[in-house]
Amino acid sequence: MENNAIFDIRTKRDFLTQALRIFKFQYTNNSVYQAFCKLLNVDPDAVLTLEQIPFLPIEFFKSKEVLSTTTLPEITFTSSGTTGSETSKHFVTDLSIYEQSYLKAFNHFYGDITDYCVLALLPSYLERTGSSLIYMVEDLIKKSNHPKSGFFLNEYEQLQELILELQKTNTKILIIGVSFALLEFTEQYQLSLKDAVIMETGGMKGRRKEIVRQELHQLLSQGFGVQQIHSEYGMTELLSQAYSKGKGAFDCPNWMKILVRDTEDPLTYLNTGKSGGINVIDLANINSCSFIATQDLGKMNQDGTFEIIGRFDNSDIRGCNLMVL
Repeated sequence: MENNAIFDIRTKRDFLTQALRIFKFQYTNNSVYQAFCKLLNVDPDAVLTLEQIPFLPIEFFKSKEVLSTTTLPEITFTSSGTTGSETSKHFVTDLSIYEQSYLKAFNHFYGDITDYCVLALLPSYLERTGSSLIYMVEDLIKKSNHPKSGFFLNEYEQLQELILELQKTNTKILIIGVSFALLEFTEQYQLSLKDAVIMETGGMKGRRKEIVRQELHQLLSQGFGVQQIHSEYGMTELLSQAYSKGKGAFDCPNWMKILVRDTEDPLTYLNTGKSGGINVIDLANINSCSFIATQDLGKMNQDGTFEIIGRFDNSDIRGCNLMVL
């Protein structure tokens, strides 16, 4: 099927057309998803709206091979987990779709990556293999073409000196990192970056006391000397990311959409402003499953953005979302 069509989506009608096309493709070709739909007595020909599409519980990525193609995977992304816990596996058969997804989304929200020096503080992800976040950031670093772009494990002094050097040249700076590493850095160095993009990807990883996002952002804003802290919302089981430019309000690229389900009745959807479970439509997941019921709790805002406000109490702790929101 034509995979690149998802990146031409401009309207709600375009999105619905592509979503229904992909739903029928995945129903036909994904044995795990088809079995799940049949358990719900869903007739694929009767599905005409987004709300009628079944959303596969994200836990299936831990126990099943969620694939809609017989093509061998080019890479397998895995989630981080506590010792002995079962991790999610996302078998990616076409890396070019993932690359297009994150590059086009970044360009849409932040402009050309070549305008930036990308500085990554992602120690917890660098310490293991199979991270989709590391794959993305590594590629952004490479495509930035800036000689100073790179990963910083625990070299806080070196990072601080580099930031001060970049400030003198009026270079656009993107600092992307896990919460605990960004906090540790600001506890050692106080900066006044003003125009830099500071982006947290969540995750205290058990390294520090958990704090709510509002407090985290306040501390990071003071430490880096910026007005707003940006956030990235992504996960192993997705090939797209949503971004927040401040106050925890996330926007999706045109090929991704959020629905909020009732926590008591997962087949019922909630209106704007009401909190419930987050369902994600990620059309870049063409070759796995584009319709996923996550264990995140959130709500839709009037302006079409969404917020993440927590996780289900009985859900597993997952790497990108270990922070209590």
